Amino acid sequence: MAVPKKRTGHSAQGKRRANWKATKPETTICSNCGEPVLTHTVCTACGHYKGEPVSLKDKKVEVKEEKKTAKKATKKSTKKAEAKVEEVKEEAVEETSEEVKEEEKEDKSVEE
Repeated sequence: MAVPKKRTGHSAQGKRRANWKATKPETTICSNCGEPVLTHTVCTACGHYKGEPVSLKDKKVEVKEEKKTAKKATKKSTKKAEAKVEEVKEEAVEETSEEVKEEEKEDKSVEE
């Protein structure tokens, strides 16, 4: 491993570091929304790159719509669902008829 014989002085160190400068980043304007964007990167505001949608920011709505249309009900699942609905309806009808009968009994006892 290389080890220097002498220590580097302050002026020599400063002269060497004089050429190491920070540069201002290049920016352009987004063609879709007009926001300033770093060159060769996707716009953080709208998700476009070179005029085309690249990010999921614009595709969220499209993806949700596709998922809804992709589902197809099978015959078995629809039959099961219909049977469950019918059972729930029957139970509700029975409960309401029982409640009505109880109310009628109460009304009769109050009248007497």
